[in-house]
Amino acid sequence: MKSGRVWKYGENINTDVIFPGKYTYSVLDPEEMAGHALEDLDPDFAGSVQPGDVVVAGKNFGCGSSREQAAACLKFAGVQAVIAKSFARIFFRNAINQGLSVIKCPEAVDGISDDEKIAIDFSAGKILAGEKVFSFPPLPDSVIGLLEAGGLIPYTKKKLKGDI
Repeated sequence: MKSGRVWKYGENINTDVIFPGKYTYSVLDPEEMAGHALEDLDPDFAGSVQPGDVVVAGKNFGCGSSREQAAACLKFAGVQAVIAKSFARIFFRNAINQGLSVIKCPEAVDGISDDEKIAIDFSAGKILAGEKVFSFPPLPDSVIGLLEAGGLIPYTKKKLKGDI
């Protein structure tokens, strides 16, 4: 079970807000990419987020372009998961490919407060926030394998070497 602090945002958070498009072709270093995470929405985020923290948002998180840097910058910033009411399809897939957990759980979004400490048990499908417990469908073993490996590319490399 992993725990972290909540960073709560609204609905329709698009990929250009998550990782500004002006950096798409000039920022390639993971650490620098993390430094621009959510800078137009929350200028304090990149400098204050801690490994294990969680982004919580409303409907349609990650809408907009198919920019994979949006998922990557959150992962590189140390975000362990994004919990939302719903996700844009391409962001959802990009997040899994980058090794960033994405959880659809509208009840948790409504019941969790900004800056609250939460813990997530991905295998059991549970989010713990104080005395509150929220359930989501447990992640399939195949997805957990991708997340534990750090994303699709590291997973594939390990698989080819026979390490998985």
